[in-house]
This record gives sequence, C-alpha cells and structure tokens, in this order.
Amino acid sequence: MKKQLYIYTIISCLAILGSCKKILDAPPVSSITNENYWKAEGDVTGYMTGINADFRNLLNTTLYFEDRSDVFVLGLEGATTTAWAQNLTALNAPNWINFYNLIHHCNLVIKYAPGITTGTKANIDRALAQAYFVRAHTYFSLIRIWGNVPIVLQPTENAERDLTARAPASEVMALILADLEESIKLFPENGFVNKNRISKPASYALKADALLWKAKVLNGGTADLEQVIASADLALGSGVTLLPDFSKIHATDNRKNAEIIFSLYFLRDEKSDQYGSRLKPRDIFVAAATNVSQVPFARNGARSVYAPSTKIQSMFANNDVRKTNSFITAVDATNNVIGVFDNKFKGTVYPDDRYFENEIVLYRAAEMILFKAEALAALNRLPEAKTELDKVRLRAGIGIYTGSLDKTLFEKELLNERAREFWMELKRWPDLVRFHFGGTISAYTEVPNLLGKNIPLFSPIPNTQIFLNPNLVQTEGYAN
Repeated sequence: MKKQLYIYTIISCLAILGSCKKILDAPPVSSITNENYWKAEGDVTGYMTGINADFRNLLNTTLYFEDRSDVFVLGLEGATTTAWAQNLTALNAPNWINFYNLIHHCNLVIKYAPGITTGTKANIDRALAQAYFVRAHTYFSLIRIWGNVPIVLQPTENAERDLTARAPASEVMALILADLEESIKLFPENGFVNKNRISKPASYALKADALLWKAKVLNGGTADLEQVIASADLALGSGVTLLPDFSKIHATDNRKNAEIIFSLYFLRDEKSDQYGSRLKPRDIFVAAATNVSQVPFARNGARSVYAPSTKIQSMFANNDVRKTNSFITAVDATNNVIGVFDNKFKGTVYPDDRYFENEIVLYRAAEMILFKAEALAALNRLPEAKTELDKVRLRAGIGIYTGSLDKTLFEKELLNERAREFWMELKRWPDLVRFHFGGTISAYTEVPNLLGKNIPLFSPIPNTQIFLNPNLVQTEGYAN
C-alpha cells in the first residue's frame, strides 16, 4: 500500500506541474511509473485509496456550496471568504486546479484498469466504477461552480498537452451522465460493500442530482424529470430508509446507518478536521456560558468563522426536532447571547479535546425523497409531490404540509424544507441556483450579500489560468 500511495503522490505532483505546455524537458515521472504500474488488481484498488482521500479533501470545505448562500453571517473570529461577501473577481477567483488534478487520477484508472487481467475481475470493475463516479461528481461540481468548463478525458502523462477551451455545461452534463451509466454498469453488486465507499446506489443518487440540474438549469425536459424519480427510487432500493431519530444521522457513534447512501470517512488520527469546525467556538469564547457543557466547543481546531444566519434559524418551527439538532445558542448568566453555533456536527469528545470527525454525507435517504418531490412538482404532479414531502416533515415532527398546492408556492416550500433538512450539508448554494433557474425564486433577493449586485451566479476563473491557457475565456459577466 505504501508503494501504491507513493506512486499516486508522484503522479499527483506531475499533474500539478503539468498545468502548462512544455514545462519539463525531462521524461515525466508518470511515464516512468506507468511502465511498471497498472499490472495487478492491487494497483487499481490501491490507487483508488488515494483518489478517495483527494475526493474527501476537495469536498471538505464550505467554500463552494455554502459560502455564497444565505445561511451564514459573521462568526466570532477568522476571515470570511470573498465568495461569502459576493466579491468574486478574476483576481481573487477560486482555482479549479485541484478538481482537474482529481480528474487526472480518475482518467488514469479509466485508461489502465480495463487492461489488467491479474486479480479478481469484480474488484477491478468496482474500482473502475468508483473512478467513473468520482470523475462524474467532480465535473458536476465544476459546472455548478463555474458553468462552462474544459473537458479532459485523458491523463496528463507527458509534458506536451493540449490546452483545452471551456465546453458548454450541456456537453459536460452529457459526459457526467455517460460516466454514471458506465459506473452503474460496472458495479458487481447492486447494494453496498461499505457505505464509506462508492456504490451503485450512490451512482443512482448522483444521477438523480445531476438530472435535476439538467432539467432546471440546462433546459432539460420531462424525460429528465422522470429519470430523477426512477434514479432516486433505485438509490433507495437497497435497504436505505429514513432514520426515526434525526439526531442519529450524523452522530459519530452511528456511522453508516440505514439513512446513509454514501459518506466520506473521518476519524481522529486518520482525518478529523471536518468543515463543520468552522462554525464551532473555541473554549475561551464560551467559558462563561451557563450551558457550556452542551456547546460543542474545542480547545483546538474550532474556529467560529461563521454563525447561522437569522434567516436560516427562522425557517424552523419551534416543534421541529431538527432545530435543536442544528443550532445551539450559548448564553451567559444574565441571559446575554454569546454566540449561535452549528449543533449538527458535534464531533467526538476525547479526554484531551473535541475532534470534529463527523463524516461528510454526500447522499442520504431524505434527499432521494425530496429529489422525487421536486421532480414531481416540476411535472405538475403536486399531490404526489406532497406525499413525498410529508415523509420528511413527519420525521421532523412538524406534521404534513397543509399549504397551497400552487406550483410556485409549493416549490418554495420544498426549497425551505431542503434548507431545514440539509443545513450545513453542502447543499444550499446549488439549491438556490437550481430553483433560481427553475423560476421558483430569484437568488438575488434570497441572498442578502447579493442584494443590489449584478454579478453572475457562476464563479470567475483566475486570470493566471487564462495566461497559461489562452484558449480559455473568462466566465460571462466578469472582466479579465
């Protein structure tokens, strides 16, 4: 395993260095290692271990899928991002290099794994299916953040590489869906081997997610919405179900529970700095709190850069069981508020400190149910959509939906339900963008930091990338 991870690291370094044409005159390291690698099953499965670690690292941030939304305000300490402030420019734009580095590694597996005949075919096929999933998810992240992006289907194995222009998001979506079909086809089992590893149900979940984006943002059609429903049902078809107790979904002593479809593994001394730590207080800030024993503080690691916005807190009824499991208010002896903090990702208390080792749950049962509700509503099948919505509401303790079945009003309620259910689960900004393009809301009135601004909902790319690759054009709406 050490040898495999060493080679993975060497090739990773090459992918980063190879970001401009003719950067090296010497034979690239990947050409040397590839001559002796990709010979046996363990080469593929071991390489996927490195890909899984990079995949987790890439998603372990609120930057891309929460910061631009309406759920955060300034916390007690630390610097917020330009994405949160909605001050993105070509000079401070987020860089997609780590996304393409991950795609490079997936491309290596996709290129070489099919030629390996030594070992168990089922294990090789499973690893290949997982690589297709990661590539699909990474491209899905790219189009949700930047819109049109380059398509790269071959690994960077020498110093000469084509400088690729940005492809329309619709073409990227076609690749995403094709990769998912390959992933689904290759998995040797229909269910799970380990919920911390990508599975066929996870591929169906991502397919439902991508198809909703295609239908609402990329001008898809009825067939896409019908496939959302079918894919969500298939993701739920392997014993995945709502947990009766909402508080148990993300608990560190209840990992890989029945609600989970796919989660990314975190554990102290392996990986314990989950992004939720950015809404937790250091001990010194809450020492005077009368309820300090209930506050998920830490001496190290915690940085309350953000706090839950008043808007997101106000979306929860007092009888909603998710409210106390999502937020906690620290108060002093005179009932003054010290701060409001996330209470979903509490981590684990060890004798020396609290470690934020909650897993990142990419997909779970509640989302498949709400995906179905959203697709049904878009198809004007409102009573059926309400039936799905009520499943999640009843678990939350707020009773069935009794509001209007007017399509727009119902879809606004769906958006609000997703905000309550998936607080801090890296869903809110994509939700706002999807419902914006679907015509339900305007993101420019939903997000306080967007009020009065006329900036695109997709991010710019750094000018340095355009300098390195003159075939790239800046995201529409931004000046170079």
